[in-house]
Amino acid sequence: MAHRLNTNKQFMVGNGILAFAVIFVVVIFVYMSLKTDANKRTERNYQELYTISLVNGFEGLPVEVHINDSLIFDNYVTVQPLTFVINRFAEESALLIVDKNTETVSTFNLSEKGGTYRLEKDKGGVKLLSQ
Repeated sequence: MAHRLNTNKQFMVGNGILAFAVIFVVVIFVYMSLKTDANKRTERNYQELYTISLVNGFEGLPVEVHINDSLIFDNYVTVQPLTFVINRFAEESALLIVDKNTETVSTFNLSEKGGTYRLEKDKGGVKLLSQ
């Protein structure tokens, strides 16, 4: 006995249409995300400078100096004051001084306007001197 409506065929056609609709929607969203990601990739250059000076107490010690996750200095301090001049390269920045003997980390927030930072080490740790 033949059926007038072939329900299996209608079901398969419906599933095919839904599959193409889902693929179409996914392609549209991927295109939109790539377009917005390309707009965000513009690099920003900052004019501000950070001047960092290791003034007292660092001579002869192994020290690491980081700004955010970038290593600036990793060696023994042989002269005092040891000064670095670095361009600002991020929206917000933090200065990290690592004493490699004691493995202590001292963290200081850096201004968005740049500036001079003088640091001193004593028995209590690393301290930021007034500017």
